Order: sequence, then C-alpha cells, then structure tokens
Amino acid sequence: MSSSSSSSDRPARLLIADDNQQNRELLEAYLGDEGYEIAMATDGKETLEQVQEFTPDLVLLDIMMPRLSGYEVCQQLKEDEATQSIPILMVTALSEMGDIERAVEAGCDDFLTKPVNRLELTTRVKSLLRVRQLTDERDRLLAYLAEVDGFNAGSVLE
Repeated sequence: MSSSSSSSDRPARLLIADDNQQNRELLEAYLGDEGYEIAMATDGKETLEQVQEFTPDLVLLDIMMPRLSGYEVCQQLKEDEATQSIPILMVTALSEMGDIERAVEAGCDDFLTKPVNRLELTTRVKSLLRVRQLTDERDRLLAYLAEVDGFNAGSVLE
C-alpha cells in the first residue's frame, strides 16, 4: 500500500506527539522515508491544537507529556465526533499491563513500546492507515446509498 490517502492524492498525514525531541526526531526519521506528511507536537494541549489545524490521518501519541497526558488527549479526541475516527497509536516507554489497559480504555487503536522497532512501527502505521481508509470508504458508500434511495445505513452496521 502506498502512503497516499484515499480521500485525495495527498500523502497521508501523521502527527507525532512527544515531549522528547529525540523521540520525535527518531519517529520522523523512521516514517519520513515512507512519504508521509508529518507534523509535530510537544505536549498534550499542542497536540489537540495540531489535530484541528493539521487534520492528521493518524496520531502517534506519547503517554507521559506535559499539560495533558496522552490518555487525556486520546480520550478527548475519541469523544469528539469530528476527530473520533482518527486512529491513535500510543508510543510510550510505559509497558505495564495497567498502562496498556488504560490506553485502550482511553480509546487508543494500537500500542507500541519504546524503544521502537522501525519495521514494527512502519507496519502498524500502514495497517492503521489502511483501516482508516476502509472506514472512510465505507462511510462514503453508506452516505451515498442513503442519498440515492433513502437506504438505512444503520441497519447494515447493526
């Protein structure tokens, strides 16, 4: 799969949110070669602002950040109808089962432990972007069907 987003010919957009500059630079180096458009955020509040301005297709989110934790950012994004479909990959040094459970409860779509393996990172990013693409295509198709003949999209999803 290419790094293109299905909704247009632009490259998929990734937002990397981590308060540690070396971590941001490493993720950018690993993912930059894949042709993605990348933006950065250094804390939780900046992450929420960047989501509004940059409209990413995927957020790579550290848990331990100033101003708002990754858990709080994830929960806010998943509670907002405008941003709830953006996949969130938690990338963190925390690896206890309780941390993973809390990330899942906050709504994250996948979890990756630091130090990050490049192949695992790129594979998970591609997979989450593919799921996003398929979800967007399904939503467009259901909207089209509803528009064309009053089709009840809810009955298909139940």
